[in-house]
Amino acid sequence: MKKSALFVLSLMLLITAFLAGCSDKTANPTPTTTTAPVESVATSAPTPTPKPEGPQPGGTITYGFTQPFKGVFDPAWYGGEDDSLVLGFMADSFFKTGDDLKTYPNLAEWKESADHKVFTFSIKKGVKWHNGDELTVEDWKFALEVIASKEYTEAKGSRYSNVEMIQGVEEYRDGKAKEISGIKVIDPYTIEITVKEAAVNTLDNLWNYPMNKKYFTGVAIKDMPNSDQVRKNPIGLGPFKVKKIQPGEFVELVRNDDYWQGKPLLDGVVYKVVDGALATSLLEKGEIDIMQIPNSQYKDVEKLANVEIKKEPSLSFSYIGFKLGKWDKKNEKIVVDPKSKFADKKLRQAMYYSLDRQGLIDAFSNGLGVPVSVPMPTVSWAMVPTDQINNYAYDPDKAKKMLDEAGYKDINGDGMREDPQGKKLTINFDAMSGSEIAEPRAQAIIQMFREVGLDVKLNGGALKEMNTFYDLVENDDPSVELFMGAWIMASDPDPSGLWRSNDFWNFPRWFTPESEKLISEGIGEKAFDQNYRKQVYADWQKIVNEEVPMMYLNAPIDVNVINKRLQGVHTNSFGNQTDVHKWWVKQ
Repeated sequence: MKKSALFVLSLMLLITAFLAGCSDKTANPTPTTTTAPVESVATSAPTPTPKPEGPQPGGTITYGFTQPFKGVFDPAWYGGEDDSLVLGFMADSFFKTGDDLKTYPNLAEWKESADHKVFTFSIKKGVKWHNGDELTVEDWKFALEVIASKEYTEAKGSRYSNVEMIQGVEEYRDGKAKEISGIKVIDPYTIEITVKEAAVNTLDNLWNYPMNKKYFTGVAIKDMPNSDQVRKNPIGLGPFKVKKIQPGEFVELVRNDDYWQGKPLLDGVVYKVVDGALATSLLEKGEIDIMQIPNSQYKDVEKLANVEIKKEPSLSFSYIGFKLGKWDKKNEKIVVDPKSKFADKKLRQAMYYSLDRQGLIDAFSNGLGVPVSVPMPTVSWAMVPTDQINNYAYDPDKAKKMLDEAGYKDINGDGMREDPQGKKLTINFDAMSGSEIAEPRAQAIIQMFREVGLDVKLNGGALKEMNTFYDLVENDDPSVELFMGAWIMASDPDPSGLWRSNDFWNFPRWFTPESEKLISEGIGEKAFDQNYRKQVYADWQKIVNEEVPMMYLNAPIDVNVINKRLQGVHTNSFGNQTDVHKWWVKQ
């Protein structure tokens, strides 16, 4: 996941007086005399109490997810959708992103200087952390300092790109300054942040989740990701508080009565890990109230009478990445390996032509998705027109020809190609488990590669659980060569955080000087002209499209399935957790 969890909040619907007006005033009449016939009492049946219309308080719902969660419940430290979904119920940010992908005030409002370098933020007063502490700007300052610290990246924190624009960050990071000069606390509710250069997306990129400074007292930054404050007793500012964590199985959350937008309607939420293959039956039985289902089950879920289905174009895309280098931990940068198995661009392009991406979408996702050839969400205004790039349409004959031309030929006649030096060529392929289609889809992909003569095999002979998969990919395990994953993108198209030479989450370990230059230009002063910025990103996408550090598979259509008893759920390209304090259940 890129940069920050994206949780969208808006106005709350309040209900109070309605309930008071629904009391039963038509109970059995009291006899006026003890000698009244029994029959006369029995014939006066009570009038049924009408069921209230509209949002009502009370009830607990179950939210399903198909992978075990890692259990890192702090926005600064989490790394995957599994944990971000829990944070969607318990953490709130200073800004929010609307359905239109624009940034709006949430816990904070701001004023921006004419030169776009100084931002003065005012946060809401009286907002309480789950432990009762009041939120102040010191908590924001603390979070920015944590992420700016060298200890943060040494502990594998990956959001430095969200603070690096602040004036004085390098000096603080290098130990040359005790404070970040670009951060100035005016009073407990006002903070001024100065950035080094004007950028069109400062607010989109600036880290805007606070950390309770008092709560983390005595915890070294390097110890934070495994601390009780993050793993066992996490707190936030959101509508629900964590009550119980059963690692890898469920998280029980209860209503935060002191929530700054008003008391939530639900009593609680249970976030539960479920077997993806059983999603349809669990939804049918009412054991799960809401989840984003595997697209492979869409036709089955569509038949259920007790659910509502909401489909949304996603900000995500799936990919198959090539390992082209390694992460230099000491210098915090990528080192491209000229001897990588995939160093030859022609090999990467040929492998792209060998993939029937539309066939994979039809076979395993019920057609819910579109093939993409660049790392940009289809809903983004910055996506390059498809007629300006190579769309790598499925063409196994072309793939074979390109492999021949690049020197990858079957020398010994076993049907599998050797490398240009005549040595046996085998390629490890890593993919995640978690759904009933994971194994057959991985085997289908492998077979497509084998049909053009490439000996591709599952690394270790099996799929990997999600957290194990990402641990191996992030740490550049020597066995990892070809790997299948997915990204959920931020609302702004800036590739920073994923594609520069100093981005830890640049998993292919690829960059070029021209790519670096364009990424920088995409947020420079000229980029305040959106037409200019759009052209810069089009040029950048063309480079990535030509170089193929990844083979982009598809942009999915997210399928959100909601039990009809659960009301108030709003979905968009970010997911289904907008305004969760407004969710309610029909009693």
